[in-house]
Amino acid sequence: MTLVDSPRFTPHGLDHPVEQLKPLRFLRTLIRNPLETWPQALFEERSLWLNFASRPLLFVMDPALVEEVLVSRAEIFPKAPIVQRAIGAAVGTKSIFTAEGADWRWQRRASSPPFRHSTILGFVPAMETAAAEMAGRLAASRPGEPVDLAEAMMETTFEVIVSTMLSGRGQFDVERFGAEISHYFETVGWVAALTVLRLPMWLPYPGKRRARAGNRFLKAEMARVVAERRAHPSPTPDLLDALIAAKDPESGRAMTDMELADNLLTFVVAGHETTALALTWALWLTANAPDVEERLLAEIAEVAATGPITEAHVDRLVYVKQVIQEAMRLYPPAPLIPRIAAEDTRLGDVEVKARTPVYVPVYAVHRHRLLWDAPDSFVPERFAPDRAKTYARGAYLPFGAGPRICIGAAFALIEAVVIFATILRVVKLSAIPGHRPKPNTRLTLRPDGGMPMLAARR
Repeated sequence: MTLVDSPRFTPHGLDHPVEQLKPLRFLRTLIRNPLETWPQALFEERSLWLNFASRPLLFVMDPALVEEVLVSRAEIFPKAPIVQRAIGAAVGTKSIFTAEGADWRWQRRASSPPFRHSTILGFVPAMETAAAEMAGRLAASRPGEPVDLAEAMMETTFEVIVSTMLSGRGQFDVERFGAEISHYFETVGWVAALTVLRLPMWLPYPGKRRARAGNRFLKAEMARVVAERRAHPSPTPDLLDALIAAKDPESGRAMTDMELADNLLTFVVAGHETTALALTWALWLTANAPDVEERLLAEIAEVAATGPITEAHVDRLVYVKQVIQEAMRLYPPAPLIPRIAAEDTRLGDVEVKARTPVYVPVYAVHRHRLLWDAPDSFVPERFAPDRAKTYARGAYLPFGAGPRICIGAAFALIEAVVIFATILRVVKLSAIPGHRPKPNTRLTLRPDGGMPMLAARR
């Protein structure tokens, strides 16, 4: 049986316009859901020029061009200003995510050791504990009463971050922290609209005051956590202790308290949000694919029997990993990578002027008609060990690529495997009849309105 002929679930997709939307409709759609402004050609062409407000924008989908932008010529294509505008307000303009050049390089070097594979495996018990607690809560749900799986996964991955990076909750206001992150993300469409129109960021827009107040709270919380840890190191060293102790191997430079607070906030926000979304989509897709679910349950039982998922099981849960990888193909947590040309250059056979925005639309690349068989279908088998390396570099980008690839990619994938396996074997999740979750990009790819599902103990 070929990949295309294998049984598969094809989720309902978005309706992308045939042509670029007219300016007023484009703006309205951009604010509501930027993903719906993307024309169908992004899923069919190798590159595409679009224009808005008399400004050309280049989208690249060809894996070879993607590799140039993100890997081989990454210095010529730094992060676009929209990254600083949309994310800098939340996590600081000099954090490892937003910084450029020398500021970024030394932080990346200093931050890398805590994210080594062997270190991450030491956190598997904390991941399993958080997942087991959530599995018990989901299994105890009232019959017929929907639960928001997206919210449940956010809580679970937040608990993991707090346990592994902050040595437990302590005085940390987890509930408010999560709420403020969500409120900020809801305003990103307005930030994008102001950026596209090249308007000043001091202009008012709905939710701006609340978002800024939330940002102040988030930063103050991180500064407090760093100060307290400086004064009272954790009895059991965690990721924050590792960051405090980290030094650039070349210069010997360590992070200031402000840099620590910004990077800690970056890891907390990105670390729980992206993994939670990957899990949400993966569990929903599995609930709609009984053949996939059956194979998953068999693998989990064979590898771990009835005991807890441990670090020894992670690499053996091969099909679990495939399902998560396929979920991140269909619903990449970060659906767009914005870059800008730092100088006049060529990209393939295209002349690109300095200051031209160059975007890698990951969501479109992952569903591209020229790159994938059955691109809109849920087929975990495409990531089987004997197939995974057949796809072109630059065609699969759930964590980005090149020097700016997500530093927490290995942490996120191990965490997702442990949580997914722990929950799936305890909880039977069922899709709400007639419910079609709609992906909406707010920096990350969230299901619009959450992910209501039915949960029961197996």
